[in-house]
Amino acid sequence: MKIKHLPEEERPMERALLRGPETLNDTELLALIIRNGSAERSAVELAGDLIAGCGGGIRAIAGAKPQELTGLKGIGKAKACAIAAAFELGRRAAAKPLKGKFKIGCASDVADLFMEDLRGAKKEHFRCLLLDTKGCVISIEEIAVGTLSGAQIHPREALTSAVRKSAASIAFAHNHPSGDPTPSDADIHMTARLVQAAEILGIRVLDHVIIGDGEYVSLKASGLMD
Repeated sequence: MKIKHLPEEERPMERALLRGPETLNDTELLALIIRNGSAERSAVELAGDLIAGCGGGIRAIAGAKPQELTGLKGIGKAKACAIAAAFELGRRAAAKPLKGKFKIGCASDVADLFMEDLRGAKKEHFRCLLLDTKGCVISIEEIAVGTLSGAQIHPREALTSAVRKSAASIAFAHNHPSGDPTPSDADIHMTARLVQAAEILGIRVLDHVIIGDGEYVSLKASGLMD
């Protein structure tokens, strides 16, 4: 059924305007991004087909590239790009300010900074937060992008920017594409090497936070950096 044939109180746009977009389900929100249906399917039906057709539902769609979304009949390049752009805007909006007054005080601050960006990533991303003497963020450095199973990190690569930008302290973060943030033996060993190298350079490592799907593990809080 075409959306225009639905009762007004059941139309996604009218409901979003009247009660707010937070009252819509995933299919209805996606339908608003798609906007127009095809000759055979309404925008809501196309949205439902897309969610059902992507293994992992809305989370899989959020991490998909535009060309991966065009495989469904009725989803052309324009709709695919609009969907990908909407999720990218959401990721950017979820990110905290990166400079000036944003201060890192604990592991949850690190997790909040990276969770929405990394929780659905298909590859492992290893990042370093550079902090000034007051714990405020100087910059975020992408140290390495690995595969589904990991990223190889050398202390030289991880600490070069910290030295160049005169960081007083740093915090590391990386994601596990599996969604399970449990530290591996390799994670623990790598962190020990990074901490040792940083100490030689006079840089304090505050923490290493591993991001999973909606959860995280702090190696510092877990006693794995002692």
